[in-house]
Amino acid sequence: MIDLTVSEDTSDDARARRNVARLAAAQALTGANSAVIFATGAIVGVTIAPSIGLATVPISMYVVGLAAGTLPTGAISRRYGRRAAFLIGTGCGAVTGVLGCLAILRGSFALFCLATFLGGLYGAVAQSYRFAAADGASATFRPKAVSWVMAGGIFAGLLGPQLVQWTMDVWQPYLFAFSYLIQAAVALVAMGIVAGVDLPKPVAADLHGGRPLGEIVRQPRFIAAALCGTIAYPVMNLVMTSAPLAMQMCGLTVSDSNFGLQWHIVAMYGPSFFTGSLIARFGAPVIVAVGLALEAVAAVIGLSGLTAMHFWATLVALGVGWNFGFVGASALVLETHTSAERNKVQAFNDFLIFGLMALGSFSSGQLLANFGWSAVNLVVFPPVLLGLCVLALVWSSKRRDARLAAVDVAERG
Repeated sequence: MIDLTVSEDTSDDARARRNVARLAAAQALTGANSAVIFATGAIVGVTIAPSIGLATVPISMYVVGLAAGTLPTGAISRRYGRRAAFLIGTGCGAVTGVLGCLAILRGSFALFCLATFLGGLYGAVAQSYRFAAADGASATFRPKAVSWVMAGGIFAGLLGPQLVQWTMDVWQPYLFAFSYLIQAAVALVAMGIVAGVDLPKPVAADLHGGRPLGEIVRQPRFIAAALCGTIAYPVMNLVMTSAPLAMQMCGLTVSDSNFGLQWHIVAMYGPSFFTGSLIARFGAPVIVAVGLALEAVAAVIGLSGLTAMHFWATLVALGVGWNFGFVGASALVLETHTSAERNKVQAFNDFLIFGLMALGSFSSGQLLANFGWSAVNLVVFPPVLLGLCVLALVWSSKRRDARLAAVDVAERG
């Protein structure tokens, strides 16, 4: 790795493209690790948790890890560089697999929750991959860089559930134990990949430069971007977390839930091959709005039936909606800060997203156990409507201000 210091207007897109390739590969491997947790967490929870209402707690602990890891990831990146954060994150991923395996072998619910928490820390670091891809890139290439790194997750949709399918029965009667051991090996491969990412070296301005965080987050554009991100991701997580257990409760098989999760992850990341181009053509606000609307469509499908096909269609629509909503919101965040402000703003944005996810995730098991799959889907509609309203208000105000500024310039001319 060659450490370089870049100024505000540096736009070395050749280097950025090389980074995108590595970060996309790392995104795929990290996504495979999280896919193992989401595919197995609730099912393992049912077998070793004190009660069925606690079955989704391991997945909730993963989300808590996501929230807990965002701000430390930003702090480590500011002081030591993003590569150091990446290596620490992949290390947490390897430990996740080892502890998860031991927890299943010993039947320890607490140890399994610790394992998934560490998996969340790994996931928190991986969330910064999309922003790291934009470091040093030109303004026109940044949305594509973010989108292409996210596209790496499509391979996670192919690899993660298949890892579970191929390995879940290897150590009978300890279902999924070997799956977690393989997960540890996948994290070590990712460590080797991120070690070669070529990113700017931290400079003093990254530690103390730029505006205060409070000033930045009070911008209407940041508020809208962060709000849409905190709706798109937690809503997706709520439904996705509940779906495997709901399918089991409806008499469907583990293979059915693995298949649904596999295509959900493909739907989450597959559109990223062209999401950046769509943002460049139509604007990020439009793409975010389409994404939120698709999440509502997913809930409608979920309410319409309980067959495997209904679950699969719900998960696919949910995945596409998440992609448009989350990638679009990430692109909006990039418009709200300077280079010196990037780490603290991006980390704070992700903290908001995953902090809210953590709060909501703990309720998903109780919501499903006490009120059923329909209640999970009904919860989707109010936040989606709120996000669409705020997005429309902020960007209509922005367009109005732009028109007034243009008229003022014309009158002075």
